[in-house]
Amino acid sequence: MAEEPEVEPGATPVEETQPSTPGAKLRAAREAQGLSLQDVATRTRIAQRQLEAVERDDYGALPGIPYAVGFARAYARAVDLDEVVIAAEVREAVHGSDLGANRYEAFEPADPARVPSRTLAWTLAAIVLLLVGGYIIWRTQLFTPPTSEEIAAQAPARPAARPAGVTAPAAPVPQTVVFTAVDDVWLRIVDEAGERLKDGTMKKGERFTLPAGARNPTILTGRPQALSVTVGGKPVAPLGEADRTIADVPVSAEALLARGAAAAGAQAAPAAGQATPASPPAIDGVR
Repeated sequence: MAEEPEVEPGATPVEETQPSTPGAKLRAAREAQGLSLQDVATRTRIAQRQLEAVERDDYGALPGIPYAVGFARAYARAVDLDEVVIAAEVREAVHGSDLGANRYEAFEPADPARVPSRTLAWTLAAIVLLLVGGYIIWRTQLFTPPTSEEIAAQAPARPAARPAGVTAPAAPVPQTVVFTAVDDVWLRIVDEAGERLKDGTMKKGERFTLPAGARNPTILTGRPQALSVTVGGKPVAPLGEADRTIADVPVSAEALLARGAAAAGAQAAPAAGQATPASPPAIDGVR
């Protein structure tokens, strides 16, 4: 018969020295690794007083059931224990305590260390209040009818009354320049940028209308007499002498009208300068 090991009086059996509660297991694992509570608090970002409550299995000192379970899980990870087993034991212990009987939480945070700080929560609340206040002010201004002063300020200014008998100056009417070939003729019309508006031979009877937006157009041709030019439907002076090449001659409506006015003035000058014929001398008193 094997001899049973002697047990000294007052000694505690080995089985009874093993930690049995989740808090005791966590404390034993921490001490086995030579860690202090402050070390665990640094690793888990959980307040030291809350870790002390977990080690004491004092779950009533914690904010609620989800925090008790979450703190224990984080503690278990920090000391290399099975967090699932520890969480299950804490959950069972909590529900069997007064905390579980008086309080019920339908959610459980995954990691209480990630719960927003109180400062962040207040900051978010302040931002929400500012947004709500701004929206209310905007809605109030949107649906508030404008005052008579605001309406008067936004109304367009009325034009001053025109004196009686004074007519408004007529807006200038764009003058259209049209080239008509009275015989086959080659020509080239370009604008000030060098873009060719018309380049080639115009057959007899063919017409070309100068684009309204052409800037300072000029013409090059060797037979200006083969072209009939009108501005606003009215013919203008010939562009040059017959069978004499013309180059860089302006053909805008303004230039052609000015050219016609100059030609008319040149024709009127010799007529005005002609002397009146003298009367024949009187013969025998008879004129």
